Order: sequence, then structure tokens, then C-alpha cells
Amino acid sequence: MSWKSSLWLPFWEIDGQSNHLNLFNSRPQPKKKRKSRTAFTNHQIFELEKRFLYQKYLSPADRDEIASSLGLSNAQVITWFQNRRAKLKRDMEELKKDVESAKVLSAHKSFLENVTDLGILKKKAMSIGASEEAATNLVVNASK
Repeated sequence: MSWKSSLWLPFWEIDGQSNHLNLFNSRPQPKKKRKSRTAFTNHQIFELEKRFLYQKYLSPADRDEIASSLGLSNAQVITWFQNRRAKLKRDMEELKKDVESAKVLSAHKSFLENVTDLGILKKKAMSIGASEEAATNLVVNASK
């Protein structure tokens, strides 16, 4: 096949074959492998957490200082702080849901206690009413 005739063919048929699967099989492989997950030491985590307690965001100078003192790269410190802020946000949302649930449960509990108290009061009122009625009947019957 000449180069002139190949100008009019779709790019997947230039070699004279119409094999669509070859398009997907010939994808270039990733050039760079992803870095494996960093396993921080207990000391590194302790120091990062200690700093995070009072400083949620780091300046570039602070980041450089922490990275060099802990033997980490700037990217690792940046990523750790981003992940830690995300975890804090998730934890706060979960705590908020727990507080809401506790409020609902507390409201249900006090409602049930009030209903129980009302039931006891009704029973007492009924028994008091019955006693008064019996006493009235006794007085009425005695006067006859």
C-alpha cells in the first residue's frame, strides 16, 4: 500500500488490517511507577501530631523545618497535613452526628419518662377518685 492511498484510510486500517483491539492493546505503559506508601515511624507521627495540635496549616519555612528535622520530604509533610486535616473534618462530622443522635435519644427518653409519670399519675388519680367515690357512697348510704 502506498503512502498516498493510506491517507484516505482510517488510522487503524493504515497497516491494511482492521483490528480494533490492537488500538487498546498498544496503549503506552505508564512511564513512572507510583511511590509506595510511606510508613512513618512512631517518632515522626508523634512530632507531626504534636505540631498539628496547634498549627493546622504550615508555612513553607515551617514545612522545610519539620521535613528536615524528621527526615521526610516536603511532599510527605504536605500530604500528611492534608490527610490529617481531612481526618479531622471527618471526625468532627461524625462527632456532630453523634451529638445530634444523643439529643434525639435524650428527648425520647424524657418523653418516655413523662409518659410513664403520666401513667402513674392517672392510676393514682383513678385510685384517689375511686376512694372518694366509695367514701361518698358510704356517707350517702349511711345517711339513708
